[in-house]
Amino acid sequence: MLGYLGPKGTFSHQAAKDCANGEELREYRTINAVIKAVDGGEIERGIVPIENSIEGAINTTLDMLAFDVNLYITGEYVLHISQNLMIKRGADISGIKLITSHPQPIGQCSHMLNTEFKDIKTEYADSTAAAAERVARSDGSVACIASKASADLYGLEIARADCGDDKSNSTRFVIVEREPSKLVTDDDKTSIAFTLENKPGSLYSALELFSASNVNMTKIESRPIKTHLGTYVFFIDIDGNIDNASIYFALDKLRRGTEFYKFLGSYKKA
Repeated sequence: MLGYLGPKGTFSHQAAKDCANGEELREYRTINAVIKAVDGGEIERGIVPIENSIEGAINTTLDMLAFDVNLYITGEYVLHISQNLMIKRGADISGIKLITSHPQPIGQCSHMLNTEFKDIKTEYADSTAAAAERVARSDGSVACIASKASADLYGLEIARADCGDDKSNSTRFVIVEREPSKLVTDDDKTSIAFTLENKPGSLYSALELFSASNVNMTKIESRPIKTHLGTYVFFIDIDGNIDNASIYFALDKLRRGTEFYKFLGSYKKA
């Protein structure tokens, strides 16, 4: 069973459908609930967003994987985020009096809203699916911004397809499980989290290990540790699998110089 962040009709739901290996899907209300369900053995796998190309890291996912559970990333999936302006089937776009959606899509479609619909009121919804459901129940004067899946689910008409400001908008999702992936390919990625002693040069020394071992670091992200002001946890992605000797020994050297270290998984790149 594969858990995902609901409700149905959202981009998380679309990612779950794309990644399901014939599994039953189970909807959860929050990212925390998805991750805890996997950790507690309620479901075998979960898929959660971890990064958006516009908004950046999904902090809830990072924090939980580092500190709250003992799970591993076993795969990743990148979904192109195509925002769409939708109206009730048979309605006229000229009759729109209100446009509703989750705050993110409204922000990501600001150019269209500020030009073509500058005199139309916008209103936030709890989710894009909730906004689409409202349009389906409306008299035709309400429009929403949501995924194509929402149009299919609620029988809406797409009035403006792919109307986001940035056409390269994408969200990276990760699959989490209780056991690490044993699959090794020629195109893998490894993710870790660690903290360092707060002294000059500590991060430089840690990252220098990758250069010395000819290991390519593809991403670094920092998050504050909530219990200690001024102390940060670093999340790093590198090319390759921990089964590779040079990566294994580089990470082992790094681990010995950290105050906290966690291997988050080696898995095939999206």
